[in-house]
Amino acid sequence: VHTTRIDHFFLTGFPGLSTQYYGPVSLLLLIVFLAIAIGNIFILVLVYRERSLHKPTYLIFCHLALSDLAFGTVTLPKIISKYWFDDSVVEYNTCFVQMFFVHFLSATHSCILMVMALDRFIAICSPLRYSAFTNNVASSLCGVSWCLAASLLVYVLMNAYGLSYCNSNVIVHCYCDHHTITTLACENIRLISTIAFVSAMLFLLVPLAFIIFSYFAIFFIVMRISNQEGRRRTVSTCTPQLLITLLYYTPRCFVYLSKFLGFSLSLPIRVIVVMLYSLLPAAMNPLIYCFKTKDIKECLSKRSKMTKIHVGLGKR
Repeated sequence: VHTTRIDHFFLTGFPGLSTQYYGPVSLLLLIVFLAIAIGNIFILVLVYRERSLHKPTYLIFCHLALSDLAFGTVTLPKIISKYWFDDSVVEYNTCFVQMFFVHFLSATHSCILMVMALDRFIAICSPLRYSAFTNNVASSLCGVSWCLAASLLVYVLMNAYGLSYCNSNVIVHCYCDHHTITTLACENIRLISTIAFVSAMLFLLVPLAFIIFSYFAIFFIVMRISNQEGRRRTVSTCTPQLLITLLYYTPRCFVYLSKFLGFSLSLPIRVIVVMLYSLLPAAMNPLIYCFKTKDIKECLSKRSKMTKIHVGLGKR
């Protein structure tokens, strides 16, 4: 078998997209990238500067914002360049670096969502113990999430890096991912694919199972609150986390379940859905933080009033 090692890949982007739409698509992706960057940097700066937000919940938000910001930075510039400048070439090593960060950040995101659910679980189900859930504890758990994702995925991705690629160097996707690249290998990838699938399910299903358990426990606690106002206030404290979790997991579960149910998505639709569930949460999360979190809304309101006062004094 001819196994000449290739030194670059070509990204196709969205399959079947006509060249006349390259400009609008690149502009849309640029807007999404700017929304992700501005929104998540805003959250990071706001939490850093406001001492009233130096709490476990918001430190976890910051870790999530950092992973969202990094994911958008890793994936979007190249695909924007492909449509803007017709630059679809990705160097071999660059592609595998991107692949690592795509899966590393996705796995980290899932783990941080689990930490977020733990935060709400302790706060609502065991409020007397919540004082033990300090900023240091929250930061340590998020740090473990980053390290665990990196350590487990290095092995999986190094296996893919060591394969010989001779079938093709065209990646039918908007970025380099494990499944798309390994299918281009001219070796038997059954074992590597199995290990990668098990790793993906580990990072998807274990956090999801814990999150479901946590919110069911919270639901039963809330149902036992007789006071309507108390019940509403308790629900409002975990609404942002629940929305963020649903936004992240719902489309992912749809894609994975479609395989098991025999419902096959066409390749163009699959790429679009993957891009949506990869980028939509990163763009929407800052809005959810700002409009659904009481403390952040109060900080923004206070800053807005101070700005108006300074403007009024300046005019005098």
